[in-house]
Amino acid sequence: MTRRISNRGAVPLPTRRRQEDPMVAYDRLPAALRAWVQQAQLPWSPQSCQRIWLKARKAGLPVEDVLRRLDAAEQKTLARARALDSATC
Repeated sequence: MTRRISNRGAVPLPTRRRQEDPMVAYDRLPAALRAWVQQAQLPWSPQSCQRIWLKARKAGLPVEDVLRRLDAAEQKTLARARALDSATC
């Protein structure tokens, strides 16, 4: 698999087509979640972030814990990308 060289990141994970304008979806995110997306290491879609956010908030988690959950999801995805990358080398 070839690496993508663009603002979408250079990871060997599959991409998906969006159902809606990602900028409109991004603008609807809560401010704390938008701030997290801005500093994220991976190019997260607003839909993916919002799914995690809503599930955690519905479970009653405070914003800080939700952000930690997002960090953990990102680290898990990065580990999976590293595993895929090392398997292809």
